[in-house]
Amino acid sequence: MHFETGNIYHIYNMGNNSQKVFFTDENYLFFLRKIRNEIFCEILAYCLMPNHFHLMILANKLSVDLQSDSRMQILTRKLGNLTSSYSQALNKQQQMKGSIFRQKTKAKNLSQFITYPNLIHNYLLTCFFYIHQNPLTSGLVDRLEDWKYSSYLDFAGLRSGTLCNIAQAYNILNIDQSTFIHSAPKPTHTDELKHIW
Repeated sequence: MHFETGNIYHIYNMGNNSQKVFFTDENYLFFLRKIRNEIFCEILAYCLMPNHFHLMILANKLSVDLQSDSRMQILTRKLGNLTSSYSQALNKQQQMKGSIFRQKTKAKNLSQFITYPNLIHNYLLTCFFYIHQNPLTSGLVDRLEDWKYSSYLDFAGLRSGTLCNIAQAYNILNIDQSTFIHSAPKPTHTDELKHIW
């Protein structure tokens, strides 16, 4: 992964062989605390699912700087720390061994389409809504507000979470809360999704 300041990324990873990575309420909350402590950039959206997670982030200078002792960017190292330390804790809890997540966390640069101004906004919105729609499209809930492990409740004004920079996300996406609430449950077209992976 290579990150550039000011670019927006869709970051995601899944359990090995699509296995579960979150078993209890405390697992989800522990992972969210680790995100808060490890990922030093603007988080624009997130969703934790039983066997995978999604983040939408805005890279800043701190996150793209190189580690002092290596050629690895800080955000790349921190993402590795996030999945590795969570895996260690989960292995201990579940009495398992081995890697929980797939070897590499993926990051798609959603800003790469900047030369096509009419498209970048659509890709950002597509990713933003897709992340929040995951629990609904996967059949885990009947309403988006029933899944507490995503930033949907915060953007909809139903919870006062502070992990995401809500004002910045709304500004970048050029939407407001009422537009979000109205548009979030609408299915995303499959042909648009290929650009966020």
